[in-house]
Amino acid sequence: MFASVRRPALAAVSALSLATVLAGPAMAQDAATIRAAERVRDAALSDTVAMDYVTQLTTRFGPRPAGSASETAAAEWAAGYMREQGFKNVHIQEFPLVGWERGQESASIVGAHPQRLVVAALGHSPGTPEGGIEAEVVRFTSLEDLNAAPAGSLTGKIAYVDAGQMVAMQSGAGYGPLTRIRGAGPSAAASKGALAFIMRSAGSDDHRMPHTGTTRYVNGVVPIPGFALSAPDADQLSRLVSYGDPVRIHLSSTAHTYETTSHNVIGDMPGRGDRADEIIVLGSHMDSWDLGTGAIDDGAGGAITIAAAKAIAEQGRTARTVRVILYGSEEVAQPTNTGNGGGAYLRSLSPEDLANHVFTGESDFGADRVYALQLPAGAQTSAFADAANRVLYPIGVLRSNEPETEGGADIGPIVEAGVPVFGLKQDGLRYFDLHHTADDTLDKIDLEQLRQNVAAWAALIWLVADSNVDFRAMRPAE
Repeated sequence: MFASVRRPALAAVSALSLATVLAGPAMAQDAATIRAAERVRDAALSDTVAMDYVTQLTTRFGPRPAGSASETAAAEWAAGYMREQGFKNVHIQEFPLVGWERGQESASIVGAHPQRLVVAALGHSPGTPEGGIEAEVVRFTSLEDLNAAPAGSLTGKIAYVDAGQMVAMQSGAGYGPLTRIRGAGPSAAASKGALAFIMRSAGSDDHRMPHTGTTRYVNGVVPIPGFALSAPDADQLSRLVSYGDPVRIHLSSTAHTYETTSHNVIGDMPGRGDRADEIIVLGSHMDSWDLGTGAIDDGAGGAITIAAAKAIAEQGRTARTVRVILYGSEEVAQPTNTGNGGGAYLRSLSPEDLANHVFTGESDFGADRVYALQLPAGAQTSAFADAANRVLYPIGVLRSNEPETEGGADIGPIVEAGVPVFGLKQDGLRYFDLHHTADDTLDKIDLEQLRQNVAAWAALIWLVADSNVDFRAMRPAE
């Protein structure tokens, strides 16, 4: 539970809103701005918008693979939802995409001890030839060992990388090493002559639900079929290989790619006065994997950012514009580096537009509580950081000494182009139990933790949106 906070009286909120509209932007650490942020925070702790949004999104549209009919329909619906919540300038930005469809997949050990295995094809992996692939498995314990295999040593065989189970961490740091295997493994295996690639799925759970996820294009292609193997099945296969006898597997997949389009959904809570052209971007992504319904990845992110912007607007127009973007095509690799929604958004901006983007953050780590705030480099010990700490500490969010430098895949392009970025870090201890699996469903979202996210986002963004804080000016000299 989080520290209890008093709700402001309606009259006090109304008086505050009027005063905010009449006054110009203040310093973020100004006492009145801090009190306003606290009121926004407190009101957001009773938010109903976030749960309503993610419930409707996941129930009406289910999974939303990038470029699919369900993602397109969800984008149209979300645009209407944002208009109903008071967003202005709502529009859908379309961009071309290579889509991917899973089709049907199966895997089994064949021979003297036949048994079925539970696998998920890796995103953008090609299908197997008709009738599937049957071959001996060669096990490796790391991507490095696979890369070190002699040329041609896997000809006619299936490469299997079992680097051990992911360790659950609050920060989610255990995920990165496994995504390296998922991204580079198929190409590495193909370079040694392998017919197919399998890996222990990138997750921290022990369920028989494999974690899918995208693999990597090399020279415009994913060369061989790739599969993630559920944790218990990975244990089983590794034990069988350890007994020393050859193990043969049959793999089948009808996965394929196709030409399509994806969409960014963009809406503003406009600012006022001479800072209205300064934009704060709150990002998440609309698309999801196809196994679950994309509740934590990333329906929750859209819910949090929409609700936070709505909570801010209910307290009065801020000086700066708050923009929410539901990005398309975050989850998938592309033959070129132009395929995701973040890149499409950046390409739509003129240099002048980009210069007016003053702050950005991304919500793409589920719906569990925020525990830390990371600010742009140079701002961690600023007066703004003190003000943010004062507002966020009562709901369990601590100031981090580490700067945020990258954001996520969606906002990454504008961050790389120079937009200051923040991170509201969420508790990831159970995130990778669910991520990219059939278990990513609405029932996994805890309402109180979701509301704490909305409160943290709304309070922090108020401090920036209704002030003249300049994070670019705080950057250390290079």
